[in-house]
Amino acid sequence: MQLPEKFKERMKELLQDEYEDFLASYEKKREYGLRFNTLKDSNQELTEMVKDMFGLEKIAWCDTGYYYDESARPGKHGFHEAGLYYIQEPSAMITAELAQVEPGMKVLDLCAAPGGKSTQLACKLQGEGLLISNEINTARAAILSQNIERMGVKNAIVTNESPKDMAKQLPEFFQCIVVDAPCSGEGMFKKEENAIVQWSEENVKLCAKRQEEILDCAATMLLPGGKLCYSTCTFALEENELQIEGFLERHPEFILLEHHRIWPHKQRGEGHFAALLQKEGDCGFPEKLSGAIKKENIKGRNLFDKQQDKLFWEFLRENFSSDFVKGIEERKEDFLLFGDNVFLLPQQSPNLKGMKVVRPGLQIGTFKKNRFEPAHSLSHALSVKDFQRVINLKKEEEQVTKYLKGESMDNVKVEKGWCLVCVEGIPLGFGKVSNGICKNHYPKGLRI
Repeated sequence: MQLPEKFKERMKELLQDEYEDFLASYEKKREYGLRFNTLKDSNQELTEMVKDMFGLEKIAWCDTGYYYDESARPGKHGFHEAGLYYIQEPSAMITAELAQVEPGMKVLDLCAAPGGKSTQLACKLQGEGLLISNEINTARAAILSQNIERMGVKNAIVTNESPKDMAKQLPEFFQCIVVDAPCSGEGMFKKEENAIVQWSEENVKLCAKRQEEILDCAATMLLPGGKLCYSTCTFALEENELQIEGFLERHPEFILLEHHRIWPHKQRGEGHFAALLQKEGDCGFPEKLSGAIKKENIKGRNLFDKQQDKLFWEFLRENFSSDFVKGIEERKEDFLLFGDNVFLLPQQSPNLKGMKVVRPGLQIGTFKKNRFEPAHSLSHALSVKDFQRVINLKKEEEQVTKYLKGESMDNVKVEKGWCLVCVEGIPLGFGKVSNGICKNHYPKGLRI
C-alpha cells in the first residue's frame, strides 16, 4: 500500500517506537465485522446458528459485535436484508458503546450516515425514548433512512439538516449526542483507496476546523448534565486529543470522562478515536423526561377523513393481532398524515416545523384508491406474533432468494389476504395471497 510520505512522517513522530508495528499492520488483511440487531425478535438458537454459518469471532469492546472472514459474505444473505445484523467495521462499534445510552433517553446522532452508530444507539434505547439521526448530505441521508428502516427502528426521526440550523431549532433538547465527525479518514485507507488519494495535511486542518464547528453546535443542543460522545476514524492529533482540548477550553462547562484509541497494530480494527464528555448540571435522565412538544403545527399534520379512518382501522383489524391494534390505538395522538402516507411519530418528538425531515417516524402505510396498503418499513418493525398470516421460510429455501428478487410464490398454504414473509421468524417484507399464490410486495428498489 502506497501511503502518503507526509502521513508516514506524522505517524512516526506520533508513535515513536511503535511506528514499525503500525506500518506493518497495512500488510495484513483488513478486519470485517457485523453487529447483531437486538431489536429483532430472534432467539439464542438462531444467533448461534448464524455464528456457526459465518464462523464469527467475538469483538472485545462490543457485546453484540463479531468478526467474520471476508469469504463468509454475510451481507449477501437474506438475514442481512431482514435486518438481523448490521455490517460494520469493528473499531467503529466502540462509539455507541461508550455513549452510555439508556432506554428512554432523547438522543441525537448528528453526523449519522450510513447508520451504523444510529442503529447501534437504537438497540441501546430498545424502542423507548427518541432517536434523531441527522445527515447533512441529502443522498447519504436517504441511505441512512433505508438502514434505519431495515433494522426495524420504531422511535427514530431522520433529518437532513446542517448542525448550525439544527442547533437553532433544538437548543438544550438532548440527553446524549453522538458526533461521529467527518474526518481525514486515515483509518479508512485499507477500506477505501480514495481515502489515500484525498489525504493531505491541508485536509486534516480543514476537517479539524469543521469538527470544531460541529462540536460547538452539539454543545448548544445538549441538556445540562447530558453526555457528548465524539469520535473519528482517523489518527491525527488535531482531529482527536487536540480537538477535545480545544473544545474544553471553549466550553469549561464540560468535563472529559474518558477517551479511547483503537490502533490497527494493537487491536483487530482499522482504527478509531472516541471520547465521552459531560455537561455540568442535571438533566435527570432517564427518569425525568419532559413530555412531547405539541405536534399541532407540524407541516403536513392532518386528521383522517371519514373514509380514511374506516379504511385504516379495517386494514389493521383484518391483518394484525388484537394486541398490536390496541397498541396503535393508544398512540393515535402520534399519527402524522403526510400526503397519503401515515407515520407514527416517536413519543417526545420535537416540533419538526421548518426542518428538513426525511423520515418523521415509522411509516405505517399509504392510502390508495379505496384501500390502505402497508409500508415496507412496517414489516421490519414487526414480530411474527403481530400479524395474522405468516409465511416463515427456512434459511436454505430457494424461496428466500426468489422473494428478495421480487418473484411470486406458488402453493402457499396461507389464507387469502396480506401476509408477513419471514426467514427463520425474522420479517423480510409483505406479500398478498390469493388462490395459493403470494404476490410479492418487496420494494422494487431493494430487490436483488
